[in-house]
Amino acid sequence: MRILITGGTGFVGSRLIQRLQPQGHTFVVLTRNAASARRRLGDGKHLEFVPWDTRSPIPPEVLAEVDAAVNLVGESIAARRWTPQQKKRILQSRIEPTRALVEGINRHAPRCRVLVSASAIGYYPVNRPEALDEDTPPAEGFMARICRDWEAEARNVKEGVRLVIPRIGVVLGRGGGVIDRLLPIFKMGLGGPVGNGRQVMSWIHVDDLAGILDRALKDETMQGPYNAVAPHPVSNRDFSRAFGRALGRPALLPVPAFVLRAAMGEMAGIVLDSQDISGHRIQEAGYDFLYPRIEHAMAEIAGG
Repeated sequence: MRILITGGTGFVGSRLIQRLQPQGHTFVVLTRNAASARRRLGDGKHLEFVPWDTRSPIPPEVLAEVDAAVNLVGESIAARRWTPQQKKRILQSRIEPTRALVEGINRHAPRCRVLVSASAIGYYPVNRPEALDEDTPPAEGFMARICRDWEAEARNVKEGVRLVIPRIGVVLGRGGGVIDRLLPIFKMGLGGPVGNGRQVMSWIHVDDLAGILDRALKDETMQGPYNAVAPHPVSNRDFSRAFGRALGRPALLPVPAFVLRAAMGEMAGIVLDSQDISGHRIQEAGYDFLYPRIEHAMAEIAGG
């Protein structure tokens, strides 16, 4: 397949390319800086780099021979404190590129048969006692608004293009995401539960996420939203214990909720709120997890 990808230089996108390249697929990587992307991803014969500022139309000649598209674009939600200006940047970094991608596919990509367009479990309500599945209505609030609007743009893709929307949980793995931020703290023995530690964390190892994206591209029975989360969510306390145990370090120092709220403001909800998200639908689709339990994931991360 000839696969167009946005966000291809990011943590998840680069892992997906790494997984699919040996299978002979060609990736067309849309990127602001082609030279930087080439340094990060290499310069193999199955990689093409196309400069794109995310707001302009995608050149028609780039889209003409595309068989599939993967949309992973978007500024990190945890990069900066959520000021009104930062919230606007986070939202626009997803909405505008997704709109441009869908418009490009609709007008100039006659061969494109599938669009895999990312969303997140921020779509769902928080602090509910039950497990939430793909039929659960969206929440209110900033995170839910991002996901609702992001998905709405993707749903404008033309008839005949199969749309798969992975609602992604907390991504774990070396080389990016939450682990890169926590690893130095836990290695020093300073890690521990956040708040009361009882909040549920719906997570996924980055290799399993790449596997789900791979399956979504190829499995013609997959359509609509799928929760991209591991089968066994964990409490924040159990996450901290598993991480500390895998590193051979204590993980006993709690971080009080008020300290986190003072430091992070509204963004503290990312780690203080509880979300028990069901991954049954992706399992029913036939995906077999490499890391179904947090202990498996942490052992790989600590040994990586």
